[in-house]
Amino acid sequence: MQAFTMALPQDYRSADVLAFHARDAEGLAEQVSGQRLCKAVLLDGVPVLFDVTLTPHEAQCRIAADGQLDATRVQDILRNILALRIDPAPFAALVQDDLIFGPLVARQPGLRIVQSASVFEALTWAIIGQQINLPFAISLRRTFIQQAGKPHSEGLWCYPEALDVARLDLDALTSRKFSRAKAETLLRVARMAADGELHLAQDDDPARAGAALLAIKGIGPWTVNYTLLRGYGFADCSLEGDVAVRGALGRLLGEAQKPDQARTQAWLARYSPHRTMAAAYLWASLNQTAG
Repeated sequence: MQAFTMALPQDYRSADVLAFHARDAEGLAEQVSGQRLCKAVLLDGVPVLFDVTLTPHEAQCRIAADGQLDATRVQDILRNILALRIDPAPFAALVQDDLIFGPLVARQPGLRIVQSASVFEALTWAIIGQQINLPFAISLRRTFIQQAGKPHSEGLWCYPEALDVARLDLDALTSRKFSRAKAETLLRVARMAADGELHLAQDDDPARAGAALLAIKGIGPWTVNYTLLRGYGFADCSLEGDVAVRGALGRLLGEAQKPDQARTQAWLARYSPHRTMAAAYLWASLNQTAG
């Protein structure tokens, strides 16, 4: 077991991070209680529990592994799940006088984006969640973890790795409400990653990684950009294919209809190289009241 602390930024929004990890009310692989977050993942086949308590200035971390653990990966995973990979300050400075984003940032300063524990988790979650509503996506994710993951000795189920998913057969997923196309894509990327044909390392070049993903059958631009955002922590993802992003943009522009993808892409381009934070604030705006 490892125990240590990580310093948190002065404007750290712990409530946002905890709310993100609490989306599955059944708490299969993540549990949130008060200021405490527990998340379990498989690392090189070893069940690992990340047990983090957030205070105003630091994260108190306990790492419990059911086997030998590669300690070099722990810090990266913590940075991801605690939303410490993308610094929101450059975007805030860029849009300080912007008519659209200036007021949004003023209302929610320091907004951050939570990353997945691994690129594989981000990619598979993007595939699972595409074109379905969030409650159904969370239900499918829970099934996916139970089919391919393993329980940690302290009770939480661990999110699987590529090798675990590659062992599944198609019926294991389609018999549990996965569409055939979704199941085939999950198995395809898992087997490619397990065989070394698809490299999913967090230090990969985002452009090269995105091109490799886009070449895979069943993966389109939205899935690629979402994986770059949640998996790689890439700061310049263009989410014009996201329905919520387009809906938020249309509302902020005072328009009755969502702008199409081409117009949204052109509009977001002015905020490069910080388009990921632009998407984050567009998502957040859907939950804001006027004033």
